Amino acid sequence: MQKTVTDRVGRTITYNYPPKRIVSLCPGITDTLFSLNLKEELVGRTRFCIYPKEEVKEIPAVAGTKDIKIDKIHDVKPDLIIVEKEENTEAIVTELQEHYPVYVAEVQSIEEAHRMIVDMGELTDRKEEAKQLSTAIRDRFSALPSMEGERAAYIIWKKPYMAVGRDTYIQSVLHEIGLINPFIQKEGRYPVITEEDFAAAKLDYVLLATEPYPFKEKHFEEFKRMLPETKPLLIDGEMFWYGPRMLEAPLYLQQFVHTEKHEDNG
Repeated sequence: MQKTVTDRVGRTITYNYPPKRIVSLCPGITDTLFSLNLKEELVGRTRFCIYPKEEVKEIPAVAGTKDIKIDKIHDVKPDLIIVEKEENTEAIVTELQEHYPVYVAEVQSIEEAHRMIVDMGELTDRKEEAKQLSTAIRDRFSALPSMEGERAAYIIWKKPYMAVGRDTYIQSVLHEIGLINPFIQKEGRYPVITEEDFAAAKLDYVLLATEPYPFKEKHFEEFKRMLPETKPLLIDGEMFWYGPRMLEAPLYLQQFVHTEKHEDNG
């Protein structure tokens, strides 16, 4: 049967329901679709879709998040393509919609991550599975640790330094655990940060994410020279992905915060 829906940027799409051949161009959404028991329906992903680690390798990589291989997408003959507004470009949507139904999701907060999960269930006839996943995540998130009042920046890139800003899923998690991010006042969702900006921010911590830029402990020294009163910490960027990784994030953050507080107390 045909189904018509409105996606999260207001576009109307009509597609075969339930879809039998799905291409997902967003890692968190690909991970979510696996959790909704849609492995058999997934026929294409991006090369950055790495979860679930073993199963996802069986799905052909037909794109990046900012580039697509249109011939490979034609080869898998999707009846629905799912993208995400931030992860994928408008140009990609424009090209793909000439050939296929394209649903655009949007995730900029914890609540919108839950909404995405529910939407995926609605789109694919997996409503009950989506409800169960969302409920399990809410239960886990109720145990998030607290770093109330600490000032921190979450750094995602080097040369230039770029930080997480407002209207992002990562900022929503930082806010949920009580961290104050001074860079939400800056222009843009991932603002460029200068040394002067760092100095003025009076940070307690600078969180160096392991992705998309692969920060490592060897980068601590440059931040210690620049910010002698601020503690640099290496944080697993994949624990700030939405979708099923949200089940793992609370325990990881509990252990992370416990370790740092223990070290700070000597």
